[in-house]
Amino acid sequence: MIPNMTVTQAAERFMKRMVRFSGLPTTAGFRLTVTPGGCSGYSSEFTVEAAPQDGDQVFDINGMNLFLPAQSRLMLDGVTVDFADTPTQSGLTFFNPNAGACGCSSSGDSASTSPPSVAKIEIASIRSSMPRPVN
Repeated sequence: MIPNMTVTQAAERFMKRMVRFSGLPTTAGFRLTVTPGGCSGYSSEFTVEAAPQDGDQVFDINGMNLFLPAQSRLMLDGVTVDFADTPTQSGLTFFNPNAGACGCSSSGDSASTSPPSVAKIEIASIRSSMPRPVN
């Protein structure tokens, strides 16, 4: 099965950088293994390999070899692979438009799937610490 996946420019740059600095020949590739992680997310591991392993399918991503095992091909169908480098995370990220919303913290994106808490404060309950003027 050939996955219908999208690799963003940021993810492509990251993968190419890993292959380039691996010291392996230019025919080497980025091997991406994806497993379920959290109730709607993915966990991934990657290596740079000189050649694909048995069962891997090779995809050309603008001149770079991407090696995907069978299970990863199934999981990445319809998914966008991106790269994030923020203060809270750094690495490959996966966006699956068909995944359901999740409130657990293990999916990696719980902040965007659950609404923020709202506190209601009555105006009458607020007291000023300033002394009231005397008439």
